Amino acid sequence: MEKKKKTSGTVIFRHIICIILVLLALFPFYVLIINSTLESNVIKQGIHLLPGSRFFENYKNLMIKTNATSTVNLWQAMRNSLIVTVPTTLLQVYFASLTAYGLTVYQFKGRDFAWAFIYAIMMIPTQVSIVGLIKVCSITNMYGTFWPLILPAIAAPTTVYFMKQYMQSGLSIEIIEAARIDGAGEFMTFNTIALPLLKPAMATQAIFAFVASWNNLYTPSILLATRTDTKATMPMFIESLKSNDKKRDFGEIYAGLLLTVIPLIIAYLALSKYIVAGVALGGVKE
Repeated sequence: MEKKKKTSGTVIFRHIICIILVLLALFPFYVLIINSTLESNVIKQGIHLLPGSRFFENYKNLMIKTNATSTVNLWQAMRNSLIVTVPTTLLQVYFASLTAYGLTVYQFKGRDFAWAFIYAIMMIPTQVSIVGLIKVCSITNMYGTFWPLILPAIAAPTTVYFMKQYMQSGLSIEIIEAARIDGAGEFMTFNTIALPLLKPAMATQAIFAFVASWNNLYTPSILLATRTDTKATMPMFIESLKSNDKKRDFGEIYAGLLLTVIPLIIAYLALSKYIVAGVALGGVKE
């Protein structure tokens, strides 16, 4: 009986800690929602826990914001971000999975060197490689277009690393060999056999890729610097709202930030079921 009480007390304590951590994680989102309904002067006074009544007015002002603080309207910026983020996420996850699949399944000379090269590329920051990317864009006339923001996603070393780590424990080589014996081609084997088994890892990496691309400000602000009038992304749009200190309206900024977060939440909710299914599948022991 004492052991049962002790166990119950431990479970309650764990639940309390989990609830506290969840509240701490959700509190910034709650403040974001509350601030999007308040006036700018009220927001400057400190943290408020009760909502106001100015969300629609902040949203309206955000939509009609022009020249002084922004270059494109909200929906244009969101459309531009989707044009960049969706194909970037798809290309990054698919080709990273394909690369990791090749490094895991095939035995070939230079495999260790290729893996070491991917490790080395992971350590190079974007600030170093951006110079070469700008030069390539200038030569190929892609500067000021969305292509240099999308195509580099094909080579995503960090995603390759995580996918390979997952494949080492979550992909059965015997299944791949059985498909080959049955006469399946290599791409058919990858697309129809391997990819369904990799859904949990791909969903996780898709969330990371989507969030990273959607929130990316550094690269678009450089590569789209000459076309901010039509091709500014959501981070560039929000940054433009903060650029004018004298006319900065925090209510509009928080309304824009709230609308920026919504696609990220939708993407997570759409992909989370695959993550949960993968965790449940991994918990089954034969």
